[in-house]
Amino acid sequence: SNTFFARPQPKMMILCSPHNPVGRVWTVEELRLAGEIAIGGGAVVVSDEVHCELLFDGVKHTPFATISDEFAQNSLVCISASKTFNLTGLAASVIIIPNAKLRADFQRARGGIMPQPDIMALTALEAAFRDGDEWLEQLLVYLQCNLDYMTGFIEKRIPRIKMIRPEGTYLVWLDCRGLGLDKKQLRDLFRFEARVGLDDGNVFGLGGEGFQRLNIACTRAMLEEALKRIELAVAGLG
Repeated sequence: SNTFFARPQPKMMILCSPHNPVGRVWTVEELRLAGEIAIGGGAVVVSDEVHCELLFDGVKHTPFATISDEFAQNSLVCISASKTFNLTGLAASVIIIPNAKLRADFQRARGGIMPQPDIMALTALEAAFRDGDEWLEQLLVYLQCNLDYMTGFIEKRIPRIKMIRPEGTYLVWLDCRGLGLDKKQLRDLFRFEARVGLDDGNVFGLGGEGFQRLNIACTRAMLEEALKRIELAVAGLG
């Protein structure tokens, strides 16, 4: 908390749960601590929960604003159908702001900056949340199978890369520091040798160098092909 509230004192804490890119789903105790730190320092919490339906291994997600009324009154909770239902291109989301003053401030600040979603986007958003349960259940089974397959593949066939198994999201954080490459060499290995397009870890900030982010929300055939290409590229390093 002392580090977080070093000068100049921040007015906002941005919380991401499930976390992107590492896939952590914060526990109630961790969320409570974060909320208490924010309130103690006079910061509003913006809780990005856009991946909240995408969970693995029986892990449960706790919406930040449900922990206490005090937290609800000091937060903006961001959700969307864009990740779970692949509707990102429609640019529609939901921001839950229980505090009337915060809500009014937000509405005033967004004027001229954030456009209103069109009728197609709103219709798709409503349909996804209202009628998408069966589709989501099938998606979670498919993603879990992809994750389990990738876990076994990495451990057995590319042990020089360490996989941080996510608790949530469809994104897998790969620790490639054991390959001994700098960030350009690592990027070139994946893009030009393996011919796969992953996200460079360094774009996520300090501590990300040496990591890559891989999306498993794809067909099993595509995932298998990508992993085989990575395996061959790593083997070529000697």
